[in-house]
Amino acid sequence: MSATDIVTGLAFVLVIEGLAYVLAPSLVERLLELLRAVPEETRRMMGLTMVVAGVAMLWAIYGM
Repeated sequence: MSATDIVTGLAFVLVIEGLAYVLAPSLVERLLELLRAVPEETRRMMGLTMVVAGVAMLWAIYGM
């Protein structure tokens, strides 16, 4: 995996995140309000699950 791959991945994240705010800002606000109601420990587990899924995907693609 090269630095170009990492920067490309970050660019895709910015594009996708930006599209959410451009196309549906009120939906993003509602989702954030719903997320505030989720207990902190549950949010941590959600984050950990996303990290593990992302690492697994990278491992599957690049065979780390």
